[in-house]
Amino acid sequence: MPFFRRRLSPLRDLADARGLLVGVAVNEAPLREDPAYRDLLAREFNVVTPENAMKFGRLSHERGHYHFEDADAIVGFAESHGMRVRGHTLVWHMLQPEWLTEGTFSRQEWLDILREHIFTVMTRYRGRVFAWDVVNEALAEDGSLRDTIWLRGAGEEYLEQAFRWAHEADPAALLFYNDYCADDLSPKSDSVYRLLRRLLERDVPIHGVGLQMHLELEKPPRPKQIGRNIARLSALGLQVHVTEMDVRMKTPATPAKLVSQARIYRRVLRACLRRGECQACVFWGLGDGHSWIPEFFPGEGAALLFDDLSRPKPARRAVQRTIR
Repeated sequence: MPFFRRRLSPLRDLADARGLLVGVAVNEAPLREDPAYRDLLAREFNVVTPENAMKFGRLSHERGHYHFEDADAIVGFAESHGMRVRGHTLVWHMLQPEWLTEGTFSRQEWLDILREHIFTVMTRYRGRVFAWDVVNEALAEDGSLRDTIWLRGAGEEYLEQAFRWAHEADPAALLFYNDYCADDLSPKSDSVYRLLRRLLERDVPIHGVGLQMHLELEKPPRPKQIGRNIARLSALGLQVHVTEMDVRMKTPATPAKLVSQARIYRRVLRACLRRGECQACVFWGLGDGHSWIPEFFPGEGAALLFDDLSRPKPARRAVQRTIR
């Protein structure tokens, strides 16, 4: 295809030139086993997010015991290639250890468990992880507080305390609230805005908001509204990161679909970067061969910048042009 004949400049070079972080979620298995995966990762990106390796259920199979081998491998790779690390995630309603979900604890014990987890993980990577998604997806689709084990066990206080403990554990780290379906102006994004404003009014140490941006080709986003949402979040004094972007489609992918997908990447990133209020963009996977989407959305996929053979797609060119 003529599209691929010209050599592509590494995205990280273009991003470095304008002070932007551009990265991907990293899966530890191909990082260890696939040299092509490692080479593409190091060449193209200047920040990484562990996809699952830092989640509670992956770190602690038994209370009080942690297994950091996978997370260490990702952080070590990033450091050896001049990349930064976004930690993901300290508090979530999914991927929890069985000892936690099947246990019976008092309210104080729930708070103690949360505090111990935050301190254990963050102190290990103090000074090595520059930003953390402290709380992930605490709001339901309708904007209400999600019914999670943390809310049931510890009450709404867990939200505020998670950020306070995270700041104690690593005062230099940037602390983020991260959520999905809150990208443009909507009832849920309104709820995210109000939640963050309340936390800031109580002097909770929160520094940014992560907009996941899991988008669909068949439901085009509204870039102008995304820009307005980012502007109001920035007006609160918060940094804004695009944290988990992908644009899924019904498979198989066709040339026309890939062009439409590239257009969505370009329009959304342009809205995010236009006024300099968005400092980072992380894509949720290096290529289509390592995407979470086919498992969770059967019949859909082809959502990322590179195909399942790590070849650049039109979306890759669109991101390059937008950053440039």
